Amino acid sequence: MERKRDVQLYNNSRKKTLEEIPLVPTAIWSCTDENCRGWMRDNFVFSVVPVCSLCQSEMVKGEKMLAAVTNTSPLQIKL
Repeated sequence: MERKRDVQLYNNSRKKTLEEIPLVPTAIWSCTDENCRGWMRDNFVFSVVPVCSLCQSEMVKGEKMLAAVTNTSPLQIKL
């Protein structure tokens, strides 16, 4: 995966063309443990204040530039 400004390039395995996917500011939760790199998108959490699934530490809300993804799960928390 290559980065070009605020666009990610993905290569489809059957086709050799690259598709540009724009990056958008996305709300995330990041692990507070300095030795853990865990994070998750806010629209994919299963509790109001999530716990890191890697180390069970507290998480804090933040933002990253990521490709837009919609969570269609019926288990999604509506805040």
